[in-house]
Amino acid sequence: MADRFETCLTEVLKHEGGYSDHPTDPGGATNMGITRKTLARWRQVSPWTALPKEEVRKLGRAEAGRIYRALYWETSGADRLPTGIDLAVFDYAVNSGPDRAIKALQAVLGVAADGVVGPVTLAAAQRADGTRTINALCDGRLSFLRTLATFPTFGRGWTRRVVAVRAAALKAVRPITITKGEKTMDALSGYKTYIVAALMLLAGIAQIMGLEVPSLEGGSAGSLVLEALAIIFLRQGLKTDIGKV
Repeated sequence: MADRFETCLTEVLKHEGGYSDHPTDPGGATNMGITRKTLARWRQVSPWTALPKEEVRKLGRAEAGRIYRALYWETSGADRLPTGIDLAVFDYAVNSGPDRAIKALQAVLGVAADGVVGPVTLAAAQRADGTRTINALCDGRLSFLRTLATFPTFGRGWTRRVVAVRAAALKAVRPITITKGEKTMDALSGYKTYIVAALMLLAGIAQIMGLEVPSLEGGSAGSLVLEALAIIFLRQGLKTDIGKV
Protein backbone atom coordinates (compact mmCIF):
# COMPACT_ATOMS: atom_id res chain seq x y z
CA MET A 1 0.00 0.00 0.00
CA ALA A 2 1.39 3.35 -1.06
CA ASP A 3 0.14 5.13 2.06
CA ARG A 4 1.71 2.55 4.34
CA PHE A 5 5.04 2.78 2.54
CA GLU A 6 5.10 6.56 2.91
CA THR A 7 4.23 6.29 6.60
CA CYS A 8 7.04 3.82 7.23
CA LEU A 9 9.51 5.75 5.07
CA THR A 10 8.80 8.92 7.05
CA GLU A 11 9.62 7.04 10.25
CA VAL A 12 12.84 5.64 8.76
CA LEU A 13 14.01 9.03 7.51
CA LYS A 14 13.61 10.50 11.00
CA HIS A 15 16.66 8.46 11.94
CA GLU A 16 18.71 8.77 8.78
CA GLY A 17 19.24 12.51 8.62
CA GLY A 18 20.96 14.34 5.79
CA TYR A 19 24.38 14.12 4.22
CA SER A 20 27.28 12.72 6.23
CA ASP A 21 30.68 11.22 5.57
CA HIS A 22 31.87 9.92 8.91
CA PRO A 23 35.42 8.49 8.74
CA THR A 24 34.50 5.43 10.87
CA ASP A 25 31.25 4.72 9.04
CA PRO A 26 31.84 1.80 6.65
CA GLY A 27 29.10 3.19 4.41
CA GLY A 28 31.13 6.29 3.66
CA ALA A 29 29.32 9.22 2.07
CA THR A 30 25.61 8.87 2.91
CA ASN A 31 22.49 10.96 2.43
CA MET A 32 19.08 10.08 3.88
CA GLY A 33 20.52 6.67 4.64
CA ILE A 34 21.49 6.03 1.01
CA THR A 35 25.19 5.24 0.74
CA ARG A 36 27.43 6.17 -2.16
CA LYS A 37 27.73 2.50 -3.15
CA THR A 38 23.94 2.00 -3.07
CA LEU A 39 23.31 5.12 -5.13
CA ALA A 40 25.93 4.05 -7.68
CA ARG A 41 24.32 0.61 -7.96
CA TRP A 42 20.90 2.22 -8.37
CA ARG A 43 22.19 4.50 -11.13
CA GLN A 44 24.18 1.64 -12.68
CA VAL A 45 27.51 3.37 -12.22
CA SER A 46 30.46 0.95 -12.17
CA PRO A 47 32.73 0.92 -10.37
CA TRP A 48 30.80 2.61 -7.60
CA THR A 49 33.79 4.83 -6.81
CA ALA A 50 33.21 6.52 -10.16
CA LEU A 51 30.14 8.21 -8.65
CA PRO A 52 31.25 11.54 -7.17
CA LYS A 53 30.39 12.15 -3.53
CA GLU A 54 28.70 15.33 -4.67
CA GLU A 55 26.00 13.20 -6.30
CA VAL A 56 25.25 11.70 -2.89
CA ARG A 57 25.04 15.17 -1.40
CA LYS A 58 22.56 16.29 -4.10
CA LEU A 59 20.30 13.21 -3.75
CA GLY A 60 16.63 14.28 -3.62
CA ARG A 61 13.77 12.94 -1.50
CA ALA A 62 11.86 11.57 -4.52
CA GLU A 63 14.75 9.46 -5.81
CA ALA A 64 15.61 8.34 -2.29
CA GLY A 65 12.01 7.16 -1.89
CA ARG A 66 12.20 5.11 -5.09
CA ILE A 67 15.42 3.49 -3.90
CA TYR A 68 13.92 2.66 -0.51
CA ARG A 69 10.82 1.17 -2.08
CA ALA A 70 12.68 -1.05 -4.57
CA LEU A 71 15.74 -2.10 -2.57
CA TYR A 72 14.36 -2.30 0.96
CA TRP A 73 10.55 -2.10 1.25
CA GLU A 74 9.75 -4.62 -1.48
CA THR A 75 12.94 -6.68 -1.21
CA SER A 76 12.39 -7.29 2.51
CA GLY A 77 8.75 -8.26 1.91
CA ALA A 78 7.55 -5.41 4.13
CA ASP A 79 4.98 -4.51 1.48
CA ARG A 80 3.16 -7.79 2.24
CA LEU A 81 3.59 -7.98 6.01
CA PRO A 82 1.00 -7.04 8.67
CA THR A 83 0.89 -3.44 9.84
CA GLY A 84 3.50 -2.78 12.49
CA ILE A 85 5.64 -5.77 11.60
CA ASP A 86 6.20 -4.12 8.22
CA LEU A 87 7.88 -1.11 9.81
CA ALA A 88 10.05 -3.20 12.15
CA VAL A 89 11.32 -5.32 9.25
CA PHE A 90 11.70 -2.36 6.87
CA ASP A 91 13.83 -0.33 9.24
CA TYR A 92 15.89 -3.40 10.14
CA ALA A 93 16.50 -3.98 6.41
CA VAL A 94 17.58 -0.37 5.88
CA ASN A 95 19.97 -0.51 8.82
CA SER A 96 21.41 -4.02 8.38
CA GLY A 97 20.32 -5.31 4.96
CA PRO A 98 17.15 -7.07 3.75
CA ASP A 99 18.63 -10.57 3.98
CA ARG A 100 19.48 -10.25 7.66
CA ALA A 101 16.11 -8.60 8.44
CA ILE A 102 14.16 -11.36 6.68
CA LYS A 103 16.07 -14.17 8.37
CA ALA A 104 15.65 -12.49 11.75
CA LEU A 105 11.88 -12.28 11.18
CA GLN A 106 11.75 -15.92 10.09
CA ALA A 107 13.64 -16.98 13.21
CA VAL A 108 11.10 -15.14 15.37
CA LEU A 109 8.20 -16.71 13.46
CA GLY A 110 9.70 -20.20 13.78
CA VAL A 111 9.93 -20.92 10.04
CA ALA A 112 12.92 -21.84 7.87
CA ALA A 113 15.32 -18.88 7.77
CA ASP A 114 16.02 -18.99 4.04
CA GLY A 115 15.87 -15.24 3.46
CA VAL A 116 12.86 -15.54 1.14
CA VAL A 117 9.52 -14.00 2.08
CA GLY A 118 7.25 -16.61 0.53
CA PRO A 119 3.83 -18.07 1.35
CA VAL A 120 5.04 -19.89 4.49
CA THR A 121 6.63 -16.79 6.02
CA LEU A 122 3.66 -14.59 5.11
CA ALA A 123 1.16 -17.06 6.56
CA ALA A 124 3.17 -17.30 9.78
CA ALA A 125 3.35 -13.50 10.01
CA GLN A 126 -0.42 -13.21 9.58
CA ARG A 127 -1.04 -15.76 12.34
CA ALA A 128 1.55 -14.33 14.72
CA ASP A 129 0.87 -11.96 17.58
CA GLY A 130 2.08 -8.62 16.23
CA THR A 131 3.22 -7.25 19.57
CA ARG A 132 5.29 -10.29 20.48
CA THR A 133 6.79 -10.49 16.98
CA ILE A 134 7.87 -6.84 16.98
CA ASN A 135 9.36 -7.06 20.48
CA ALA A 136 11.29 -10.24 19.67
CA LEU A 137 12.53 -8.79 16.37
CA CYS A 138 13.73 -5.57 17.99
CA ASP A 139 15.36 -7.44 20.89
CA GLY A 140 17.27 -9.63 18.44
CA ARG A 141 18.24 -6.62 16.37
CA LEU A 142 19.75 -4.87 19.39
CA SER A 143 21.65 -8.02 20.35
CA PHE A 144 23.14 -8.17 16.86
CA LEU A 145 24.09 -4.48 16.83
CA ARG A 146 25.95 -4.87 20.12
CA THR A 147 28.27 -7.41 18.47
CA LEU A 148 29.47 -4.91 15.84
CA ALA A 149 32.89 -3.32 16.16
CA THR A 150 31.38 0.11 15.47
CA PHE A 151 28.85 -0.16 18.32
CA PRO A 152 30.97 1.95 20.71
CA THR A 153 30.79 4.78 18.16
CA PHE A 154 27.25 4.45 16.85
CA GLY A 155 25.61 2.26 19.51
CA ARG A 156 23.82 5.01 21.37
CA GLY A 157 22.18 6.29 18.21
CA TRP A 158 21.32 2.79 17.01
CA THR A 159 19.73 1.98 20.34
CA ARG A 160 17.61 5.13 20.29
CA ARG A 161 16.56 4.27 16.76
CA VAL A 162 15.44 0.75 17.63
CA VAL A 163 13.56 2.04 20.67
CA ALA A 164 11.73 4.63 18.54
CA VAL A 165 10.96 2.17 15.73
CA ARG A 166 9.72 -0.41 18.24
CA ALA A 167 7.32 2.15 19.74
CA ALA A 168 6.03 3.27 16.33
CA ALA A 169 5.62 -0.32 15.14
CA LEU A 170 3.75 -1.39 18.29
CA LYS A 171 1.47 1.62 17.98
CA ALA A 172 0.59 0.57 14.44
CA VAL A 173 -0.36 -3.01 15.33
CA ARG A 174 -4.02 -3.62 14.61
CA PRO A 175 -6.02 -5.72 17.08
CA ILE A 176 -7.58 -8.88 15.65
CA THR A 177 -11.24 -8.34 14.90
CA ILE A 178 -14.16 -10.32 13.52
CA THR A 179 -16.67 -8.40 11.44
CA LYS A 180 -20.24 -9.43 10.70
CA GLY A 181 -22.26 -7.03 8.61
CA GLU A 182 -21.52 -3.58 9.97
CA LYS A 183 -20.75 -4.71 13.53
CA THR A 184 -17.18 -5.40 14.64
CA MET A 185 -16.08 -6.96 17.94
CA ASP A 186 -12.53 -6.30 19.11
CA ALA A 187 -10.75 -9.33 20.57
CA LEU A 188 -9.40 -7.15 23.38
CA SER A 189 -12.74 -5.69 24.47
CA GLY A 190 -16.10 -6.98 25.62
CA TYR A 191 -15.38 -7.81 29.26
CA LYS A 192 -18.37 -5.75 30.33
CA THR A 193 -20.46 -8.35 28.52
CA TYR A 194 -19.39 -10.90 31.14
CA ILE A 195 -20.28 -8.48 33.95
CA VAL A 196 -23.80 -7.97 32.63
CA ALA A 197 -24.25 -11.71 32.12
CA ALA A 198 -23.01 -12.44 35.64
CA LEU A 199 -25.47 -9.96 37.13
CA MET A 200 -28.31 -11.54 35.15
CA LEU A 201 -27.26 -15.00 36.31
CA LEU A 202 -27.09 -13.94 39.96
CA ALA A 203 -30.45 -12.22 39.74
CA GLY A 204 -32.04 -15.29 38.18
CA ILE A 205 -30.60 -17.66 40.80
CA ALA A 206 -31.69 -15.32 43.59
CA GLN A 207 -35.24 -15.30 42.28
CA ILE A 208 -35.25 -19.09 42.01
CA MET A 209 -34.16 -19.28 45.67
CA GLY A 210 -37.06 -17.05 46.67
CA LEU A 211 -35.08 -13.92 47.37
CA GLU A 212 -36.61 -10.62 46.42
CA VAL A 213 -34.36 -8.71 44.04
CA PRO A 214 -35.20 -6.02 41.50
CA SER A 215 -36.06 -7.62 38.17
CA LEU A 216 -34.07 -6.83 35.07
CA GLU A 217 -36.45 -5.49 32.46
CA GLY A 218 -39.18 -7.70 33.88
CA GLY A 219 -37.36 -10.95 33.06
CA SER A 220 -38.38 -14.12 34.84
CA ALA A 221 -35.90 -16.16 36.86
CA GLY A 222 -35.69 -18.89 34.25
CA SER A 223 -35.25 -16.54 31.32
CA LEU A 224 -32.57 -14.53 33.16
CA VAL A 225 -30.52 -17.66 33.83
CA LEU A 226 -30.87 -18.96 30.28
CA GLU A 227 -30.07 -15.59 28.72
CA ALA A 228 -27.04 -15.13 30.98
CA LEU A 229 -25.65 -18.56 30.09
CA ALA A 230 -26.28 -17.92 26.39
CA ILE A 231 -24.37 -14.62 26.54
CA ILE A 232 -21.40 -16.19 28.37
CA PHE A 233 -21.07 -19.16 26.03
CA LEU A 234 -21.63 -17.03 22.92
CA ARG A 235 -18.92 -14.61 24.03
CA GLN A 236 -16.52 -17.45 24.87
CA GLY A 237 -17.14 -19.06 21.48
CA LEU A 238 -16.44 -15.78 19.73
CA LYS A 239 -13.13 -15.38 21.58
CA THR A 240 -12.15 -18.92 20.55
CA ASP A 241 -12.94 -18.15 16.91
CA ILE A 242 -10.87 -14.97 17.08
CA GLY A 243 -7.94 -16.91 18.46
CA LYS A 244 -8.06 -19.22 15.42
CA VAL A 245 -7.94 -16.35 12.90
